[in-house]
Amino acid sequence: MTYYGTKTKVFVSFDFDHDEDLKHLFVGQAKHDDTPFEISDLSVKQALLGDWKAKVKQKIINAQQVVVICGEWTHTAKGVTEEIKIAQELGKPYFLIKGRSNKNCTFPVGVKTTDKMYNWTWENVGLLLKGNR
Repeated sequence: MTYYGTKTKVFVSFDFDHDEDLKHLFVGQAKHDDTPFEISDLSVKQALLGDWKAKVKQKIINAQQVVVICGEWTHTAKGVTEEIKIAQELGKPYFLIKGRSNKNCTFPVGVKTTDKMYNWTWENVGLLLKGNR
């Protein structure tokens, strides 16, 4: 089935050191015809210096929403922390998905106490992109 609506542009935040495999799975999902989203950009592995934050900020500005893939070590991922902070400053909607169903996935530093982590399912991602949180 081909998706004919306007696809939501998402920035995908993830722990580059521990969860790059999850990013590949999410990007693969985005390539399906019936997916209601497209990847506008991704976390990058760069030192958190100089214009890194400015580059990430521009990437998040270009996205409509931010998807944060959470794994076991997300609470230690400084890049994810910065990306969430930037999304919050810009007022960009974001949501957290549990990247590993059989593991204890951690919340990133800096999320709101009201933020929830949702199971990563095809249906959930579609509902979350529509604002069902």
